[in-house]
Amino acid sequence: MKRNWYRRMLLSYFPIFLFTVTILIFLSFIIVNDISHKETVKADRITTSYMVDRLARALKGIELDVLEEVEKNDRYRDFLNTELTRENRQVIFDVVDSMRTLAANDSLIDSIYVYRAEDKNVLTRSGLVAWESFADRAFIEQALGHPDSHDWSAIRNYHEFSTELDKRVISIYKREPLPFGTEGLIVINVDMYAVEQMIRSMNNGDVSFVDVRDATGSLLFSTRTDALSNEEKPSGKILNRISLDPLGWTFESGISAGKLFMWVSVISYVWVVIGLLTVVFAIFYIIYITRKNYKPIRVMMNRIESIQLRKDEFGMKMDELSMIDHTLESLIQQTADFEKQQRENLLVSRRQLFHDLLQSDGIEVAAEELKKLGLLSKGEELDQLAFVVVEIGQYRDFRSGFSVRDQHTLKFALTNVLQELAEADGMYGWAEWIAENRMGMIVGLTKGEMSPMEKIRIFADKGRIWVAEHLRISLLFGVGHVEREWGQVGHSYKAALDVLQHKMSLGKEAVIMSEDLPGDAGRKWYKYVQHGSELVRGFRLLTGEWRIHLESLFEHLESDCLKDEDIRIVLQMMMDMLGSELSDMSEELQEHFKGAKADVRKAMAEEAVSLEQIKALYSEQLTEIYRTYVAHSETKNHRAMINELKAYIEEHFENPDLSLKHLSDRFHVSGKYVSYLFKEEFNMKFVDFIVQLRMERAEELLAETEDSVQNIALQVGYANSITFGRVFKRIVGVTPGDYRKLKLKPEKARHSADI
Repeated sequence: MKRNWYRRMLLSYFPIFLFTVTILIFLSFIIVNDISHKETVKADRITTSYMVDRLARALKGIELDVLEEVEKNDRYRDFLNTELTRENRQVIFDVVDSMRTLAANDSLIDSIYVYRAEDKNVLTRSGLVAWESFADRAFIEQALGHPDSHDWSAIRNYHEFSTELDKRVISIYKREPLPFGTEGLIVINVDMYAVEQMIRSMNNGDVSFVDVRDATGSLLFSTRTDALSNEEKPSGKILNRISLDPLGWTFESGISAGKLFMWVSVISYVWVVIGLLTVVFAIFYIIYITRKNYKPIRVMMNRIESIQLRKDEFGMKMDELSMIDHTLESLIQQTADFEKQQRENLLVSRRQLFHDLLQSDGIEVAAEELKKLGLLSKGEELDQLAFVVVEIGQYRDFRSGFSVRDQHTLKFALTNVLQELAEADGMYGWAEWIAENRMGMIVGLTKGEMSPMEKIRIFADKGRIWVAEHLRISLLFGVGHVEREWGQVGHSYKAALDVLQHKMSLGKEAVIMSEDLPGDAGRKWYKYVQHGSELVRGFRLLTGEWRIHLESLFEHLESDCLKDEDIRIVLQMMMDMLGSELSDMSEELQEHFKGAKADVRKAMAEEAVSLEQIKALYSEQLTEIYRTYVAHSETKNHRAMINELKAYIEEHFENPDLSLKHLSDRFHVSGKYVSYLFKEEFNMKFVDFIVQLRMERAEELLAETEDSVQNIALQVGYANSITFGRVFKRIVGVTPGDYRKLKLKPEKARHSADI
């Protein structure tokens, strides 16, 4: 075979390489200087912008920190109150301590002081200073003349006392209390020397310089030593000017003279030499690498020719790479098909063996089959085996919340996670899906210090917590008995299924063990029938005691650990007993037992997964039925009962023992029902009705007799005059004594008119 592909590889990119390198060499000489200048200006602008932005943020941060402290610290507001400060000197100490902390936390802050307009005193870090002794009075007077200014001042000299040396600072002030108060000012002074040091630290004086000028163009600061000299013109060209608005400053930056062009020239010459050497090296390297890369192609072609693969396909001649590509594609496709078939066969075999173990079919060769399928390593022997059924909780929400593809992905992830967690705990784990919402898992253990059931419980708890946190899926684990041989795994599987049939009574924990199941000796169905009949009797008597019987019924259901289906049967039996007693009374009651509401209740009971859920469901339904039954029963003698109650209360309202309980015992009805009647019929509470009757009688006695207030209180049903007087004033508006002094007349039949 001719070496045509070698020549094609060599000549395909070699001319392009030479042409590209030649153009780059010539263009580099033209653009290198321009690029260097632009990049220098750009780099200088970025550096200066960073410097300006950092200074602006630092000043803004100082202002915000101080204002935040003043806003949060009530001591600043307390200091503006002269009387409060005079009584509590701790206010001054707290404000001074706060100002010292603010200054210590920021190196740019020189000082902070607070001016109090009430007595013109100034509080500095040194303490309270009188107006006459404070050296910065001129600035405060200027600030009082322009109280709404929000800008930093120009550079000025500052000292607190006349004996101190001047410091160059820039200042800003805010009105107190924030934001628009008139009781004082807080002044922040920033040390200009610290600002200059901050600027100098961000500039390399050997390469570049920075000049800072104010709004009038006067030079305030420069990083060049010759900038402040008037004898000679400062060296270096200014490349960028950037303004700092809060201060009105302009930053002028540039490169020191002689630095840029020297480095540009050196870099240019070095780059040209490196470029030429690179071209020479690249030519030899291309030839070498082409020869080297062609050798594997030659070897592959020899092997292809040795097995007499066709050189032509569909009548077309093929070159080396095309033939290699065709051959590899065929081999890859055959390999992929073979591996796919192998995986499918392996999965089918594993699942078949898993289900055979559950049905105790073909178990005599289980260990050999496990090793053959790679499920059990050679030499690995398991002393204890248990079957765990893992059920997805709220499976309807799982199906509605995820697409079919996502459901399969999550189930696959769930299988791998539980197997890996079992291996991490030193156990053998083999999981397969046995139903749409259930996964079966064979767990193998070796003998150890911890009991196998306890170790499995720890593993299940860990798996449940991990899946809930990472996959947002709630799981319920049913654990069967521990067996000794693979042939007995089916018994553990049946025990695990039996456990899950008790998940409502045992499902307080998400891991249910087969050993938690009680025996059947204590389950007597007559108890449940008795509770149901007592609940029906409580309904009929309208005593409300049916709730006690319902609570007792659920306690027995939980203690007896009935199956979920048995629990539903017991509760439906109770509802049938209640329906036979009440459904014939009205159509509304009948709907609760034979209509749409009954169907909804049954459907919700089927979906309940815990005893608490089904208890809440039946409690709510029975409460609604009870209210309907009470309303139906009360309509029959409603009016007669109201009139009898009203007459009895009007006759005996002076009795201090008259209460809802008294009426309940007298008329054989519940106190809640009496209260309901008053609210429904008279639109007032029972207590308010009695109070009105007593106050009307008290008004008559105060107006028509000379009895003392204490005697009148006893006559209208109060044990002492204090309680009587307080209630009388609340209802009438005056005390009993004032009522008699003012000779007021009682308002007759107030309650009758209201009724």
